[in-house]
Amino acid sequence: MSNQKKYKGNPKALLPLVLFLLLFIGSGLIKKDFYAMPVNLAFVIAGIAALVMNKKLKLEEKVDLFCEGGGEPNIILMCIIFILAGAFAGVARDMGAVDSTVNLGLTILPQNILMAGVFIIGCFISISIGTSMGTIVALTPIAAGISQQTGIAMGICVAAVVGGAMFGDNLSMISDTTISAARTQGCEMKDKFKANFKIVLPAAIVTAIILAVVTSGGPSVAATEHPYNIVKVLPYLAVLIAAIAGMNVMAVLVGGTIFAGIVGMAYGDFDFFGFIASASKGMMGMEDLAMIAILIGGLVEIIKLNGGIDFLIDFVGSRIKSKRGAEFGIAFLVSLVDICVANNTIAIIMTGPLAKDIADEYDIEPKRSASLLDTFSCAFQGMIPYSGQLLAASGLAAISPFAIMKYNFYPYLMLVCAIAVIIIAPSRAKKINANTGK
Repeated sequence: MSNQKKYKGNPKALLPLVLFLLLFIGSGLIKKDFYAMPVNLAFVIAGIAALVMNKKLKLEEKVDLFCEGGGEPNIILMCIIFILAGAFAGVARDMGAVDSTVNLGLTILPQNILMAGVFIIGCFISISIGTSMGTIVALTPIAAGISQQTGIAMGICVAAVVGGAMFGDNLSMISDTTISAARTQGCEMKDKFKANFKIVLPAAIVTAIILAVVTSGGPSVAATEHPYNIVKVLPYLAVLIAAIAGMNVMAVLVGGTIFAGIVGMAYGDFDFFGFIASASKGMMGMEDLAMIAILIGGLVEIIKLNGGIDFLIDFVGSRIKSKRGAEFGIAFLVSLVDICVANNTIAIIMTGPLAKDIADEYDIEPKRSASLLDTFSCAFQGMIPYSGQLLAASGLAAISPFAIMKYNFYPYLMLVCAIAVIIIAPSRAKKINANTGK
């Protein structure tokens, strides 16, 4: 590789992440309870371990860098979205929007395909609004309500939402992952969409079938009417329509919270101060997630400073020997970085330049390398228990991320399909542009 020397790095820089995994997953396995080690405490301990490393810098300098990482604009934006989502979820729950929406769904959708229906709705919403987080925020309370009404395991219901959310995350034309992958590889987004769609469509179809099968013989709802108030469903519809229309997610959540509050006060579910209390309670319920996001941002910044990410990039790039190996190298690289940073967009941006170099050297089409970056990063983002998506879903549903992971079929199937494509359908040679000669 022509620029291979600029990546080097230090494998020891990844030890804080290993420590986090040992603390969080290890304690859960030992105690058979993944709440035994609070995830925020595990990140605090890992952060302290990261700050102790690298004796060349003063502790004050490392603390400043940790704070810069935790205060990165995308991290702060995620925290604000978490808090606003909590406010909306709290108000909507207390004024009866969840119950009405769930009962409407139970009335419309046949029970034997209820979870498949939730997954398909999640796919449609996420591909329309371009954000997995927005989809999870909107649908998780509804999925939790369906679980309570039907007796279907909460993990299955929420996993259907997370799977649908991840479907659109790497397909939507307005998704930040799509934009990042296409731009770093120099291809058109429509070309990347076509390449991705061929990979993920089989995974989505199989996921819908599995969800229908595993819930078909489960607990059933009594054959009675499910009363709902269509007016109380309107806040959810308004949020979804506004998001699909392209409104800013913060504006959507603030507007949805106010709308839900007005409906709740009009129907006597609470007065103005009750509305404020519901919003506040919902926001406090998401404070842990906001703190975790900040801790992750700070930890990643120190790992980058100490050379952990550069080590991963150099380790993978230096071992590529063939075209198929190059594709696996790109996939492995972006997957590893996503596991480390727990953000698929950041993983794509960080590994994109090297993936472009690898693609150029081994004559891989830009749409193919962009598709690999997007598909593998999104697959692992839906699988790691400390990703923003799983943390948000588990927080809104009040369950462990591992309870979701057991049934989160779509990311696993997407990973299988992506690997199969590399093995079965090798990339074609890049087309030469007659005007540029490239």
